[in-house]
Amino acid sequence: MKNTSFTPFLTDGNCCKPVYKALYNAIEEQATECGNCKCQTSSVSKLEVLKPLEDDGIHLIKDKDGIDDYLAKNIKGLSKQEAAANRNSYKKNICIDMLRQGYHESFSELFTLIQKWNALREAAGPGSAIWQQKSLEEQPDKLDQLYHFLTRAEAAQRAGHYEEVYDNQLNLAYCFNDPEEKWLRNYFYEQCFNTAQLVKIDGGKREAQAHANMGLIHEEQGHVMKAAEHYEAFYQLTVGSTWKDVTGHTYNSLACEHLWRIYTLLADKMLENKEHQQAIKTLIKALKMAKEGGDMKMEGEAAYCLSLAYSFAGEQQTALSILNTSVKTFTALCDSAGLGRAYAAIAKFLVSQEKVSETIEYLGEFMKAAENAHLSQSLVDACVLLGNIYSERNLIKKQVLQSPCEPLPKTPVLDPS
Repeated sequence: MKNTSFTPFLTDGNCCKPVYKALYNAIEEQATECGNCKCQTSSVSKLEVLKPLEDDGIHLIKDKDGIDDYLAKNIKGLSKQEAAANRNSYKKNICIDMLRQGYHESFSELFTLIQKWNALREAAGPGSAIWQQKSLEEQPDKLDQLYHFLTRAEAAQRAGHYEEVYDNQLNLAYCFNDPEEKWLRNYFYEQCFNTAQLVKIDGGKREAQAHANMGLIHEEQGHVMKAAEHYEAFYQLTVGSTWKDVTGHTYNSLACEHLWRIYTLLADKMLENKEHQQAIKTLIKALKMAKEGGDMKMEGEAAYCLSLAYSFAGEQQTALSILNTSVKTFTALCDSAGLGRAYAAIAKFLVSQEKVSETIEYLGEFMKAAENAHLSQSLVDACVLLGNIYSERNLIKKQVLQSPCEPLPKTPVLDPS
């Protein structure tokens, strides 16, 4: 007998006669007694539903609509739609509900995204990260989120409330943050960007946020110039604003951070191509953004990178002057790593100019600063740098080596913890 994918409940409605003689033996073990008249009522799994016997003739109900109609008429409280819901997949029920409520655009978008997900899985093949993950239609939670926010966005769009459309699209982007799902996050960020151009009531806040997110997408994809364009637009829209994100950071400070980072990446590519002067101009802008953003760590890093660019361009004195600024910033922050890099660069500059005595003097200052700030790692770095200089110049003398290492017993080099 042909199988079906649902489990209907059967009764004849006439109490004392079995509904289907042909199925009686199959359902006998699961039968329960009706409280009124001892008739047989049961649940049947994977059996074809039959019409009531007429003169002992058996007629199959082959049409699904016929099955749903029968169930709706004969089982109290079960509508045709509810019967279909028990038979259909979760994805199909959601799609049907979207269409029934008139959300045709949401249905089309959901169906397209499911198809794209499946295509990406097939293209990646077995063993890939996305292949190991369930397909979108097999993830009810994700389908629920898509159903909820897509239909709300479509309703808001019909009403002309584009700020609500944007907010729902942004919530969808936040739903997909796993590496295999980033294409979905990026898709909704792009939708947000398009919608943000239509929002006129928030002073440009959503447009600024959309530019920041588009900059993030392009930066992740390695499109540094496109990312810089979006971050610059983000910055321009946030100048003078008091907008803050959920962490309490102002949008303007975030824009400054993004621009500092992207300008540094651009300058790095310029230095690789020997475009020293262009790199210096770009890093000057990065330093400006770092200062405006009010982050001293960023400011110290920006000054350090700018000094290296001047060094590559052959402007050693300017490089040394900016490095001193970097040293002061890192000292104030008690940043051992930053101090170590800055003093190592200073030592390298001075040694290249045959200024050994001045190099030793700088490193002596480095040691004092490290000792005063209890930066044991920086103290070790200073000793290593001094040792390298003495070794290279054959100036290793016992009394000289002992002098810079005198602070070591007073300040633990290694953290006991």
